Amino acid sequence: MSTEEQNEDLVREAFDTLFNQRDYAAAERFWSPDYIQHSAHIPPGRDGLFGLIKSLPAGFGHEAELIAAQGDMVIVRGRFTGHGLPAPWIAVDFVRVENGLLAEHWDVIEDEATREQSASGLPMYGDTFPEDR
Repeated sequence: MSTEEQNEDLVREAFDTLFNQRDYAAAERFWSPDYIQHSAHIPPGRDGLFGLIKSLPAGFGHEAELIAAQGDMVIVRGRFTGHGLPAPWIAVDFVRVENGLLAEHWDVIEDEATREQSASGLPMYGDTFPEDR
């Protein structure tokens, strides 16, 4: 397995462990204690990220649609739901992996458009609009 494939698997498992299983003790083995957070939505460090997730409703979750790696950088295109805001988020997360740990993070987040809001007439995530799920 290539380094890129290993990094993709690592990030996939890390996201599932934290965002879906909400197993904080297990998630610590994926995120560096020196984790650097560049997101405007998340407080600094691993503790900031974990604290934010702990504060979200029980129905919060993440679906990964695409994960791709180049060297130590992994890109995840996904959908966050159940966060208590009016629309799910479509997000592209950029994660730098160092020594087998998630070391640094950036993201781009956009509210998921409904059929009525979509100028293209196409869903932003998958094959259906949020109101059809």
